[in-house]
Amino acid sequence: MPQTARASSIHLTTAPRRVSILGATGSIGESSLRVISQHPNRFHITALTAQNNAEKLIALAQQFRPSVVAIGNETYATAVRDALKPLNIRVLAGASGIEEAACAPTDITIAAIVGSAGLLPTLRAMEQGNAVALANKESLVCAGELAMKLCATHGTKLLPVDSEHNAIFQVLALEHREQVEKITLTASGGPLLRRPLETMDTVTPEEAVNHPRWSMGAKISVDSATMMNKGLELIEAHYLFDMPASKLDVLVHPESIIHSLVHYADGSVLAQLGMPDMAIPIAYALSWPNRIAVATPRLNLAEIGRLNFEPLEDARFPALGLARAALSAGPAHLIALNAANEVSVAQFLAREIPFTAIASTVEQVLDSTKNTAIATIDDVLAADQEARRRTEETLWNC
Repeated sequence: MPQTARASSIHLTTAPRRVSILGATGSIGESSLRVISQHPNRFHITALTAQNNAEKLIALAQQFRPSVVAIGNETYATAVRDALKPLNIRVLAGASGIEEAACAPTDITIAAIVGSAGLLPTLRAMEQGNAVALANKESLVCAGELAMKLCATHGTKLLPVDSEHNAIFQVLALEHREQVEKITLTASGGPLLRRPLETMDTVTPEEAVNHPRWSMGAKISVDSATMMNKGLELIEAHYLFDMPASKLDVLVHPESIIHSLVHYADGSVLAQLGMPDMAIPIAYALSWPNRIAVATPRLNLAEIGRLNFEPLEDARFPALGLARAALSAGPAHLIALNAANEVSVAQFLAREIPFTAIASTVEQVLDSTKNTAIATIDDVLAADQEARRRTEETLWNC
């Protein structure tokens, strides 16, 4: 049974809620701190982590005064320690330091590290038995069964932060899953929705990251352009809400106003609407089961006038089909999907391969993946490294 949180399982107190942010200098971290800054009496930052942006991490630590910070790149450890020494803030470094920071005493951890680098810290946070506001897709894509077992064992409550999963969380009656006909994840279509198919080989990194609705990091933006992001979200939804792939659908909705829909057996369809601003789902996760005021643009349907929807074009977005195939094939294929995509996206951003090679490389790696058993986190890490090796080999031979 998923441990996605429900309203009866957290007791509210008047004390500030302690918050740790893994990936504090990224887009989700920034939006989280923006929400927290609007409610200084409700929240207290206990831990912050970053990988490379030491300067920004120092500034955030000076502003929010956490008990501990961690910088993943050990090159910057001395500079961070020297800057924060007068504040008596504990400074950790390296991958092990970020994992240790994930175990710091807190009430809720925002797991916002992008990519597989966030896998172990997120699992460590799940082991602490507190709430985890989940924005790291890879923890469920690569280790979904293990992660959900950890949450069940430790009583950890999962609060989805992705706008689509947060929307589902708000309108899905988990205790009555048998009444759900299907779940529809909406997709903006990204920056390439109208681009002629015959020109996709010439897409540049600048074009791929130029998302029309959301401000995100480069890797996630490219995933949105390929629609791999939606494939990863479909896999997440499978684990978060205990829904078979056959009950998970995707619909293109360019305005990004309806963030997802839940279809019930009686024909009712419940949807969550809001402006495309990550502060909204973050605020809901931070304050759940209550709601707090957030300074975001308000939805005015009269001004928008019209909402558009269209089916997904498979030829334009083959990555979604690859994600479905990996989910059907099993955990080893899900790990390979994620690893091959990460390596390929990095190569595209470095201008080493064309845009269309991202999906074709992932497909080749999936075709060569064996359905091996994944029982432990060591199995996950070993399968990840093997998939990365095969991806690099595939790209080298292209």
